[in-house]
Amino acid sequence: MQLRQQMGWVSFVLAASLVAACGPSSSETPAPAPETAGVQAAELVELVVNGDFSNGQTAPWWSGPNTQSVVENGRLRVNVTGGTANPWDAPMGQDHIALANGQAYTLTFTASATANVTVRATVQLGAAPYTAPLDQNITLDGTARTFTFPFTSNLATAAGQVTFQVGGRGAFSLFLDNVSLTTSGGGNPGGGPVAMTSGFYVDPNSNPAVWVRNNGGDSRASRIQTSIASKPGARWFGNWSGDITAAVSSFVGAADTADKLPVLVAYNIPGRDCGSHSGGGAGSPEAYRAWISAFVTGLGSRPAIVIIEPDAVAQLDCLPNDTERQTRLGLLRYATEQLRDRAPNTWAYLDGGNANWIGADTMAQRLESAGVRNLRGFALNVSNFYTTAQSTTYGTNVNGALNSRYGYTKPFVVDTSRNGNGHNGEWCNPGGRRLGVTSQVGGGAELLLWVKVPGDSDGNCGIAPNTPAGTFSPDLAIRLIDGT
Repeated sequence: MQLRQQMGWVSFVLAASLVAACGPSSSETPAPAPETAGVQAAELVELVVNGDFSNGQTAPWWSGPNTQSVVENGRLRVNVTGGTANPWDAPMGQDHIALANGQAYTLTFTASATANVTVRATVQLGAAPYTAPLDQNITLDGTARTFTFPFTSNLATAAGQVTFQVGGRGAFSLFLDNVSLTTSGGGNPGGGPVAMTSGFYVDPNSNPAVWVRNNGGDSRASRIQTSIASKPGARWFGNWSGDITAAVSSFVGAADTADKLPVLVAYNIPGRDCGSHSGGGAGSPEAYRAWISAFVTGLGSRPAIVIIEPDAVAQLDCLPNDTERQTRLGLLRYATEQLRDRAPNTWAYLDGGNANWIGADTMAQRLESAGVRNLRGFALNVSNFYTTAQSTTYGTNVNGALNSRYGYTKPFVVDTSRNGNGHNGEWCNPGGRRLGVTSQVGGGAELLLWVKVPGDSDGNCGIAPNTPAGTFSPDLAIRLIDGT
């Protein structure tokens, strides 16, 4: 699978009629899998006190330097003095927020301001180094808008805080109402698959692991084992996977037995990779709907992370007409609905391209049309090389467009498998790239993941001109380890 930036395709903005046309009819939705029977939503726990200010009091919300808070007409008014240099020079917030590592949370609030301003909203550690599992800049004006930010905590503390940092600009007033920080509570399964498991799953049958087992006498084997084969990474599923329900079930079942969190990639969209190095996919829309439904059946109610169809949204441009683009978006929406309705302990992320491919506003419209609101979020940089910082900036911009157009934002994950040296303008087996940080919770995105398997070729190209896409090359692996 390749992500392309410079193929000369013209990005298009989806018309409202295209958005409305996506999704299957109700007759296409199968009955829930047996594994999901009896699954109930966990009760939400509210962590914020006095979030609606209905008692007329500001406590326990505090006002920091250069701010003064009062309750006015049933909402909190925060008056900000001018002359501050940084957002944190004028904060207000609430302390004693308990956070659990790996737990899922959602911060929601309604806000407006007397001027067009940018305000920083955080959920963070209340003391140095002020680690912030959630750190969002929002743009406000005189219209009250509701903001929703799901995130996963990478902290375990009883000393968290919710803050609104409003310095760095002239005097104005911020209005807040219905501030809520919720979680499913206690690190139980309702907290999501991260909280249900004890770390990410290492695939014992990844291409690098199989190569190491079969080539123990090779001088490169020990380095590949230590640096790649022993690290958590994704397994890709497509038309090569045989009985897809059995293949998925076996993989997530093995991870569940080990109490680890598996990462899976669904990669079987018709017209995959625009017919290039990783071309293929299901032979028809009907075949894809059957395949993705069977994929979800294999997940059941076990914990998992799923990346949906790398390239499929960003490569809409390569399809020849609007009818085919509409068909693809409908298939993606069907996939999101299947995962939403039948995989209660899966966090699924729809692929959203990379930092230098599709403009953030266009990508937001495409993700909405493809059903991202049905999922946990979206994925960035899959099989590419852009730095985590570049990817998180792009993800924040996509979220800004989602919020301004549709009134919601989504968490995102970043593929860090090969981004240690960043991008050099090439996408197909470029030299000089390096392994990135291994899979983890937090780190700028909700999750950093090894989605692309390091050492697997992008195609017959670059520094591996004779290695087909998806084939493991020990030479590619060593060059990623050394950054050469």
